[in-house]
Amino acid sequence: MVLYNNARYTSSPHFDARPDGTDVSLLVIHNISLPPSQFGTPGIRQLFTGTLNPEEHPFYKEIAGLRVSAHCVIYRTGEIEQFVPFEQRAWHAGVSSFQGRSRCNDYAIGIELEGTDTLPFTDAQYKALGELTEFITRHYPRITLGRIVGHNDIAPGRKTDPGEAFDWARYRMRVAGLS
Repeated sequence: MVLYNNARYTSSPHFDARPDGTDVSLLVIHNISLPPSQFGTPGIRQLFTGTLNPEEHPFYKEIAGLRVSAHCVIYRTGEIEQFVPFEQRAWHAGVSSFQGRSRCNDYAIGIELEGTDTLPFTDAQYKALGELTEFITRHYPRITLGRIVGHNDIAPGRKTDPGEAFDWARYRMRVAGLS
């Protein structure tokens, strides 16, 4: 199992094996908050572990029964929780395509940032994301700067995350070793 040592591991039931011979070659950045625009709740963990109670919040009734996950979530504090080992296929991208290749879940790693499209992410999140990206790119060298994208890039018109508040320049400079 490929796990990140600086993350707490909580197993999600929402994953499966990647297709045989699939080389992990894409990193997808997302954002999530549950309930929407609320931080520090157990909602994300509950969603990714299939334990979300639809009675806890009206929005949860809309998403009850979803079977989704990401490899990791980076909370506002910079804490990282891993839900799916990197060599497995997490269910984060949905209907998606990158450079003409569909089914991004087959070959991508999905990282969720606790946040929204419009609220700035925290310094701790950028630091943790940079360190996690370094770990991922060491283990999966086909993930280059040009193969690190937002959910909006692989599902345009359907998804908007990580959103306008995500500072791509800051993140890419960190990944490139310039900051």
